[in-house]
Amino acid sequence: MKLETERLYIVPCTEEMFRVAEKQGYNSGPHIIGHVENVKEDAALLPWGAWYVIRKEDDIVLGDIGFKGKPSENDTVEIGYGFIEKYWNKGYATESVGELIKWAFQTGEVETIIAETLLENGSSIRVLEKLHMKRVEATETMINWKIEK
Repeated sequence: MKLETERLYIVPCTEEMFRVAEKQGYNSGPHIIGHVENVKEDAALLPWGAWYVIRKEDDIVLGDIGFKGKPSENDTVEIGYGFIEKYWNKGYATESVGELIKWAFQTGEVETIIAETLLENGSSIRVLEKLHMKRVEATETMINWKIEK
């Protein structure tokens, strides 16, 4: 399974891809390590966790995006993303997250996608706005977002 945009490959985080990213020096973080372990026990979790974002021109891992679990009973998933700082403000987050949102809606298992951002994270806010996500709630520190199919 691999998604593709004009500039990027978006691939689920398998154990093999984890090793590729590790060789590049990518800091995968505990959410990816946990996902790889969980997929060993339940392969159906693979698309509902972390995905690596890889630049086509040089096969470099730029960041990771993904869902925080399988769709809920009301067909909702939460999406998140993070990129290496030197790749910020180049459109990679918008391009890859947009493709993953499109894929999720095409599965037939998802009706709503939610996200949250820190109030001061202007770059992340712009990504979600460009993807036509709507602000649904804000606290002193966070903004909650959603988009429906």
